[in-house]
Amino acid sequence: MRSLLRTLERATLRDIALVCLADALVGASFGAISASGGLPLWVPVALSVLVFAGGSQFAAVGVVLSGGGALAAVATGLVLNARLLPFGFAVADVLDGPWWRRLFGAQLITDETAAFVLRQDDGRRRRAAFWLCGLALFVVWNVSVVLGALAGGLIGDTDALGLDAAFPAVLLALVLPSLADRRVRTAAVAGAVVAVAATPFVPAGLPVLLALVGLLFAGRPGTREGREVCEVREGREVREPQNSRASRTSRKGASVEEPGVPVIEREEAR
Repeated sequence: MRSLLRTLERATLRDIALVCLADALVGASFGAISASGGLPLWVPVALSVLVFAGGSQFAAVGVVLSGGGALAAVATGLVLNARLLPFGFAVADVLDGPWWRRLFGAQLITDETAAFVLRQDDGRRRRAAFWLCGLALFVVWNVSVVLGALAGGLIGDTDALGLDAAFPAVLLALVLPSLADRRVRTAAVAGAVVAVAATPFVPAGLPVLLALVGLLFAGRPGTREGREVCEVREGREVREPQNSRASRTSRKGASVEEPGVPVIEREEAR
């Protein structure tokens, strides 16, 4: 744990602590809502340990408390958790080691852990951010759910506390720096428009998946690497990748020939 703390910057550690605080409030709210709705204590606790996904847990409990069956609750949770599939591809490089470690790491993939991993460039920092954030959130979330469930009978209207707003507010704060990029901003706006437009017509959870359509409007990333090498040929500028440029070093004036380039005699007149 100390090595993880030393690997990450202080600002990242501060952000992880703030996320844990916000998730603690949301977890307590989930536990309180479940208990005040009449569910036994083991239900929110089991959901938190086995599912570990706030949105899916809220949706599943909401279905049950509104009179829906267990199958409907499970289906709703699966639809919401489908958004984690692309997150798994994005953070796959940090899940190395034996199978049991990768399996446990997959359980820790959440919106927050993916967000912190994607903010890091270095491989060591990506792994440190994932495991530190994931483990801290797992402990904080489950403890807060238990405490919220125990206090559920003492809290009257849990919605009046506004705890449900803490989770999306923290996620918004995490993604705001990324919106400085025009491509990311375009994809986010397009996805938000699609999600809001689809909300009145599709079941809960599907608008989040439909928001992935916004990625189609992001365009292809421009690659500046490999375009910095240029030569002037026949009065016009031609750019070519660095990795395709043949070596132009020759021994004792030997001529070098490149595809599409006239033979360049390097022998110096003596």
